[in-house]
Amino acid sequence: MTKWRLEALKYEDDLLTDLQEILAIPSVRDDANATDDAPLGPGPKAALLKFEEYAKRDGFKVGNYKDLVAYAELGDPDAKESLVVVGHLDVMPAGDGWTKDPFTPVIEDGRLYARGSSDDKGPSFAAYYALKLLKDLNVPLKRKIRVVMGIDEESDWTGMDEFFAAEGQPTLGFSPDAEFPIINGEKGNVSILVDFDATNGGTYKLLSFAAGERANMVPGTARATVEASTTQAASQLATDLTAYLAAETRVKAEAVVDGAQVALTFYGKQVHGAMPETGENAGTYLANFLKAFDFGGNAKGYLQFLGDAVHDDSVASKIGAIKHDDLMGDLSMNIGIQKFVAGEAGSINLNFRYPKNTDPDAIEAAVKSGFAADFVAKTSQGAHNMAPHYVPSDDPLVATLLKVYREHTGLPAGEQVIGGGTFGRLFERGVAFGAMFEGVPDTMHQADEFYPVADLTRSMAIFAQAMYELAND
Repeated sequence: MTKWRLEALKYEDDLLTDLQEILAIPSVRDDANATDDAPLGPGPKAALLKFEEYAKRDGFKVGNYKDLVAYAELGDPDAKESLVVVGHLDVMPAGDGWTKDPFTPVIEDGRLYARGSSDDKGPSFAAYYALKLLKDLNVPLKRKIRVVMGIDEESDWTGMDEFFAAEGQPTLGFSPDAEFPIINGEKGNVSILVDFDATNGGTYKLLSFAAGERANMVPGTARATVEASTTQAASQLATDLTAYLAAETRVKAEAVVDGAQVALTFYGKQVHGAMPETGENAGTYLANFLKAFDFGGNAKGYLQFLGDAVHDDSVASKIGAIKHDDLMGDLSMNIGIQKFVAGEAGSINLNFRYPKNTDPDAIEAAVKSGFAADFVAKTSQGAHNMAPHYVPSDDPLVATLLKVYREHTGLPAGEQVIGGGTFGRLFERGVAFGAMFEGVPDTMHQADEFYPVADLTRSMAIFAQAMYELAND
């Protein structure tokens, strides 16, 4: 056991106490209750202020930028070079399927269960306690170190670009928001938005359709209400659902018939939108079932697009957006948010993680090619558009982090590129480093999210040594 691990074990109880307190804060972005004082809603702000409270308690220099970003700083404040470690305190909506209260942290069988335990409050607080460990040991530092917390990583990264523009780019940095041994490459990230009038026609009318809460989550539940021209047609739809489920066993569904109306609910598998191939999109399955019926207007085109053109195709081959390069691998597509309200509006949010050999304009053109001829819709690119990011494996930042990981685990370690986006890409010399270890199930953005307790102190030790070496190289 390394000396860093022995030191980290001394902090395990205090870390768990602080972490469970902040995990209990439902820090989901909440635009409906946003105010001038809490621009992302009360939950994210409460989490940020709690972090500041801890940092002040522990004697750090503390900074706050517009109640969107906060940091704890160690070292000479006038140092020209800096190391920044960036985590986030916002979390995804809990979603369905939990067997525990997502905001009542509980430890069972060595696992800490709660929304945010692995993404990203647990790893972020392991990094914060690593900084506290260095402070308590009074180690010498050539570069100042900041542990920075954002509160909108899961949506639009609000405030982060402004903060670093105001404070200046760090010399180097990492984000504890992915997995070990390292993520030194991240695919590009763009959402293509599809908007249309929610018109109807035909034997069946689509009154409503809803799936997904965030662009970067595969929807685990989808609901629709359909009105048939007759009660017999409504009953036929419910009967046909039974046959559909007999053939398509990857999802579950139910139908409730009330006269000529049918309420349908489909259940898939909710996962992180960066890995849509590991989930089952409840919304596109629901559309895949409904597209066989006689709908008209934009409802027909909407169901045809969701249920055929993009259904069950995580690499977007059917619409021609498919791309691969040897460094970054395949383009991936997640259909994260799907809405239709008859007589009002419809929308689809398609989130793409793309390699270097394509771009958002080409992806948008491919999306349009997937529309039926009579589907009247317009497309646009989301505001949160990030180009591919890569730090070469021979950069001293990457080399040092891999060395530290090997010393603590004894495992081989090399570079890795992912579809997920982390705050590591905020700076030219920035990567993601931890904190999910090999062999631990990835439950980010899923029900019953957890992080092993032992891995908290293990990560803390790795982060402490990494910070020390990077601040003194």
